[in-house]
Amino acid sequence: MFGLSGKTCLITGGAGSIGRASARLLRDQGARLALVDRESSALDAAVAALGGPADDILALTADVATEADAARYVAATVERFGGIDVLFSNAGNFGTVAPITDYPTEVFDQVLAVHVRGAFLAAKHAVPHMDRGGSIVITSSVAGLRGDPGVYGYITAKHALTGLMRVLAKELAPRGIRVNTINPGPVDNGFQKKVEDDLTGIIGRDGTAFFDEIIPMGRHATPEEIARSVLYLASDLSSFTTGTILSVDGGMSG
Repeated sequence: MFGLSGKTCLITGGAGSIGRASARLLRDQGARLALVDRESSALDAAVAALGGPADDILALTADVATEADAARYVAATVERFGGIDVLFSNAGNFGTVAPITDYPTEVFDQVLAVHVRGAFLAAKHAVPHMDRGGSIVITSSVAGLRGDPGVYGYITAKHALTGLMRVLAKELAPRGIRVNTINPGPVDNGFQKKVEDDLTGIIGRDGTAFFDEIIPMGRHATPEEIARSVLYLASDLSSFTTGTILSVDGGMSG
């Protein structure tokens, strides 16, 4: 049904909650996995959670914003599995929240480097090894569809990923490679908890409750709910879907 048996899926940010949940679903459908993340201990935990080490799982430490690392993790994936069928560009960081006059320039640069440069480099090095029927999924966010005071790095980066996706989609459509973004709303995970803990100190009330109030469905997503949408975009079920923003945000962007 999903057409992923024997396919190779490369996931950056593979040790995070969305990366792990997506890896599990993709592997359940017969895919082979290359998981990329910065921390080796987090990667080891992700592989163990998938029942590995195993022949169909490759774990690779890398800084996604460094071109030499991107070239290396793509080359290692191709050497192990022969090619790349799905690129899930999922690595991300948040930065901080501050007025424009106080927002640290180095933090702004770091956030754009991980999200935008990281996704660009992943595509630059993976695309030569992808064939017709391939899929690139880029994690943007509901933050890529709105603006909020002080979130300069993260919101700017998530908007930029939409532009990157649209350029890739037009360029790769003649080759039969699909490119889409997935735009989650708040997810019940450690990444979002850190954001909400910081927000609590800024707004003087519980940050998690604040988000639940502005999500029409009244709750955060689970990583597994986001992963199911990743599976759709990675699979043959989305064979005529490209250049699209898939919002998975409980109605928050509506």
